[in-house]
Amino acid sequence: MGMHRVDQTTEQMIRSVLAYAENRLRMDPVPLDEGTLSADELYHRLENLIRDEPRHPDEVLGVYSSVIAPSVISADSPRFLGFIPAAPTKASLLFDMLVSCASIQGVSWLEASGAIAAENTVLRLLADEAGLPPQSGGCFVSGGSAGNLSALAVARETAKERLGDAARGGRLRMIVSGDAHSSIVNTLKLLALDALVVETPDHRLTGATLQAALERESDLTDVAGVVCTAGTTNAGIVDDLAGVGAIARERDWWFHVDGAYGGAGLFARSLRHKFDGIELADSFIVDPHKWLFTPFDCCALLYRDPELARRTHTQDASYLDVIHTADGEEDRGEWNPTDYAYHLTRRARGLPLWFSLAVNGDRRLSFLDRSRRAPGPRDGQHHQGDRPPGVDPRARPRRRTLQAAGLGGEGLRRVGARPPPRGDRVHPADQVGGRDRRPVRLPPPRHHPRHRPRSPRPDGVNLSPRSRDRSSRA
Repeated sequence: MGMHRVDQTTEQMIRSVLAYAENRLRMDPVPLDEGTLSADELYHRLENLIRDEPRHPDEVLGVYSSVIAPSVISADSPRFLGFIPAAPTKASLLFDMLVSCASIQGVSWLEASGAIAAENTVLRLLADEAGLPPQSGGCFVSGGSAGNLSALAVARETAKERLGDAARGGRLRMIVSGDAHSSIVNTLKLLALDALVVETPDHRLTGATLQAALERESDLTDVAGVVCTAGTTNAGIVDDLAGVGAIARERDWWFHVDGAYGGAGLFARSLRHKFDGIELADSFIVDPHKWLFTPFDCCALLYRDPELARRTHTQDASYLDVIHTADGEEDRGEWNPTDYAYHLTRRARGLPLWFSLAVNGDRRLSFLDRSRRAPGPRDGQHHQGDRPPGVDPRARPRRRTLQAAGLGGEGLRRVGARPPPRGDRVHPADQVGGRDRRPVRLPPPRHHPRHRPRSPRPDGVNLSPRSRDRSSRA
C-alpha cells in the first residue's frame, strides 16, 4: 500500500471510509452513544494497533467503528442535552469532508485566495447583521477562547498606543462582569492584564451598573477596555450592549463583545432587540459550531478596524515576506487571515459554513425563532462598490472536461447548471478522473432514503442476525 498513491488497497479504503461516512450522514436520528468502556479497557483495546507493519484499512476502520465511535458522545444527537450541543447541517458536514480530503488551508491570499474570499463573504454577512461598518473584517479561528485571546490582545496593544508612556511600568486593566466566560479570565492571565470585576446582582452588566462601579474607582487611566457577553453560558443573558458600549465609546476604551454562545441570536427577529448596541463593538466573536449549524470547530472573529488587528498580529520573518500584503492591498480584496489572530497555520474552517449558507440560504437561519424574518439592511441593499451576490448573468451553464497529464474524467458542472434527472444516472460531480484516464465512480448509495442505515463495520459487528447466520454457515 502506498501512502500517497492510489493502488488497490487505497481504492478499497476510499470505498470503505466513504460508505461509513455516507451511512453516518444518513442516520436520522443520530444515536447518542456513550462512553461505557473504562479508561483501562479503551487503552487495552487500542494497544499495539499502531505497529511497525501496516494493517488493512478495514481492520483499523473496524476498530474505530466498534471501539472508538461508540465511546464518543454524539453532540449532534437530539438526545444530547448536556454541555453545548451541535446541530451541523448535512451540507456543512459534507463540505467539511471536502475541505479535509483536499487539505485546504487558509493561511494567506497567495496560497488560498479562493477559500479566503469565500470565508470573507460569510464574515461580511455576520458583520452586516451586527451593523458593523463596511471596512470591518476578521477571520475564522478554532473557538471562542482563541477569538477572545486574539481580540483582547489587540485591545491591549491599542491601549498601549493610546496611553503612551503612561502605560509603561504598570499593568493595564480590563473591565469584565462576574459572569464573563472562563476564557476571558484565562485570556487576561495570558496577556498580563488585571480584571476590574463589576458585580452584577441580576447577572447582567448594564450601563447603569458599570457607571456606578466606575464612580467608586479613584483612577481609571489604566483601563484598556470593557468586555460584554452576548449570551452567558449559564443562563444565555445578553448584557446591555448599548449602555456599556456608549460608556466605552465616551472614554475611548476598547469594546469587545463575546457572543461565542449567544451571538447567533442576531438572526432571530424576536431577539434582535436584545443585541442593540453591538454595532458599537470594536471586536465581536460568535461560534458557528454552536447555533449556526456547522461542525466543530469554528469561531468567527470580527474587528471594527481590522488594521489595528493587523498591526498586532502580523508575524515578521524572511520566510513570510512573500505572503505579506502591501499597504492598500486589502482595499483590493487581498486578505491574509493570519494577520488578524495569533495563529499562522490555519484550516479553512469557514468553508463548511459558507457552503451551508449558500445551499440553504441565510433566511433559513430565521428558524432560530418562530417569527418570520423581517426585511433587514441586507435585503436588496449593498454597500457602495459591492457587487450583489448571485450568478454572473453572462455565464452559460455548460459541461466541461478537464485535460491533464494522467488525469481524465468529467469536471463538475458550473454554477447555474441544471442537475441531471435522478435515477440510475450518475451526477457529473460523482465522476472524477482516475489513473490512466479511466473514470472512477463513487459507490452508489447502499440504503434507500426511507431505510434506516446501519454503521458499516468491516469487522462484521453491523451484520444483521440473518446475515450473521449466513456467514456462519458459510
